[in-house]
Amino acid sequence: MNVIETTDAFKACVETIKSKPAYKDPLAFGICRVDYGQLHVDRVLQATYPLINWNENFGSAAIFIEALSEQNIHVDFSADEVVCNINIAFLESCLNAFTPYADEAIGSAHKNIQVISALYNQLKQEGFREGEFRVVFLFNDAICQSVEATYLKLYALSQAKVPLRSINLNGAFGVLPNVAWSAGMPIELDWLREFEIELKLSNEYPHIDFVDKFPRFLQHIIPADNTRILETSKVRFGAQLHAGTTVMPGASYINFNAGTTGVSMVEGRISSSAIVGDGSDVGGGASILGVLSGTDGNPISVGKNSLLGANSVCGIPLGNGCIIDAGLAILEGTKVGIYPEELQKINKANPAVTLKGEIFKGKDLAGLNGLHFRQDSLTGEIIAKRSTREIKLNADLH
Repeated sequence: MNVIETTDAFKACVETIKSKPAYKDPLAFGICRVDYGQLHVDRVLQATYPLINWNENFGSAAIFIEALSEQNIHVDFSADEVVCNINIAFLESCLNAFTPYADEAIGSAHKNIQVISALYNQLKQEGFREGEFRVVFLFNDAICQSVEATYLKLYALSQAKVPLRSINLNGAFGVLPNVAWSAGMPIELDWLREFEIELKLSNEYPHIDFVDKFPRFLQHIIPADNTRILETSKVRFGAQLHAGTTVMPGASYINFNAGTTGVSMVEGRISSSAIVGDGSDVGGGASILGVLSGTDGNPISVGKNSLLGANSVCGIPLGNGCIIDAGLAILEGTKVGIYPEELQKINKANPAVTLKGEIFKGKDLAGLNGLHFRQDSLTGEIIAKRSTREIKLNADLH
């Protein structure tokens, strides 16, 4: 592309590109750096994105697609995902197009220009391996087919570009390789086995932090200023933490495609697909079951201002202002007694439903507000009463 001098000319260029036959705006796109295998040198182990775009910045996408076309790389708009290598010529073409915005790129909304400019300056000085930098387009939210596209989706979740449980992550486990992680870098297990003797004899065997298909959240994400994660191993990449969330060490853990939608205290486990609402507290050792953990595939949400007591188990969705006492397991099949006076109060707190009877299964109470699950200390019966308080977190701690 020739140098574009004005913003009007830039907009006209974008419209011309978009008017071409079969052109389609991508659902998401971004430029990433990939880490390759040490033994299988063409195998992608990880993709790192300085910026992702999700349903936004379609002008930048059009420029990227045109710059690829000039390199005789044609994007297949009918594909679900497209991954293309980029080079200096691609970057120069993009910079020519972005000229009207170049002075406002840094620290402004024009972050794609900053990515292109920073990468161009880096590669001019240092050079790069062919295929080390790639541009990735998602045209449909389909099954994950590549490491690069899978990472783009995990970024979208962890950066709250998309709501939890809203995108297709099927195929992710098959695509991502199981690797050893050392100081944030992936290492092929096959390579470690192949060179174990030499590495250990020369005292060069790497310190292995963990082995997994997913990296840790903090390897890729900068959290909000008032978010605290006291141990890096406690949050998996692809989790989503609302600003103000505190994740304590010990028994806490937040899996991918799970997390918080408000200020929350997490001292227990939030399994995959589980969501915790604003002002809620997951007590020490408490566990929210995932879709593969006995919920019949039903994902669990915990509403606002709710409390899961220490070592409790939540196996049903909870509404707002609920409490599960310490040590209790409330599952879909758990028998729960609710007696007339408390039943009346609970029905009043949930006008959309009318509960009748005295003994209920846990799944009958799913999603209701104001429930306090307790165990009668004399009979051992699990009962539910109307919660008499909303859980309020200590604002000074969040």
